Amino acid sequence: MKKLVASILSLAVAAGLGVSIATAQEDHAAGGAEAEHATQHFPINHPREQEWSFAGPFGTYDRGQLQRGLKVYTEVCAACHSMDLVAFRTLGDLGYSDAQVKTFAANYEVEDGPNADGEMFTRPAIPSDRFPSPFPNHEAAAAANNGAAPPDFSLIAKARGITRGFPQFVFDIFTQYQEGGPDYIYSLLTGYQDPPAGVEVAEGTHYNPYFANAAALAMAAPLSDDQVTYDDGAPQTVDQYAHDVSAFLMWAAEPHLEARKRTGFMVMVFLVIFTGLIYLTKKSVYANKEH
Repeated sequence: MKKLVASILSLAVAAGLGVSIATAQEDHAAGGAEAEHATQHFPINHPREQEWSFAGPFGTYDRGQLQRGLKVYTEVCAACHSMDLVAFRTLGDLGYSDAQVKTFAANYEVEDGPNADGEMFTRPAIPSDRFPSPFPNHEAAAAANNGAAPPDFSLIAKARGITRGFPQFVFDIFTQYQEGGPDYIYSLLTGYQDPPAGVEVAEGTHYNPYFANAAALAMAAPLSDDQVTYDDGAPQTVDQYAHDVSAFLMWAAEPHLEARKRTGFMVMVFLVIFTGLIYLTKKSVYANKEH
């Protein structure tokens, strides 16, 4: 039995080392293939890990950053990307009053109906409505964007995390790393560049080594310095815009993150206390018993 367990452990270690070597070889090959345009491994560059206020077991959202991110989304991203699962009323979590949320929602038009004549009509949005799509349907969205319909942003920060591979994912379990989506979005928004020498991209696409599906994507770089005016004096740079909108999209995907972390912490405290009580009870019950 001991020999069998030892053999299994040896095979597991060998497999882990093999995966690590293979990963390193893939990264090396990807780096060389940038010049030769021969790689099929995407993203070419892994997302750059950033510092986020909501990271870690005690992380919380920065309300000021979320408000700036909402501003970037509404003034830049909303022209192409919908957020069909996010209701206006949830913006109160960003620090806005009910009156402010109502005023903000009224800036949008939503389809409603049918009316008494059986016809659909449009009206100003109210807090219970969700962010409307800029296009009437998927086909119209694709037609307006060179055949590639822009993805919905409701859950994009949870859906676009890049797998970090072995052995990094093992450490992520203990560090509670869950910022892969925001890291990816930030890296993509700030990663546009001219293709390396010898690399050609299809017409109508734009080279970005952080894109998860190819070396180039249909969306052009959406951000530029001084594109969005901030009211709180924050830097009006591409880097700041990318950080802010990535944080906002993380909130949109997981608005209850802070409550989840508080609940998890209380559960861990309860389990520690409960374990201590069980141990003390066991000692008390069996103190005078012969073993």
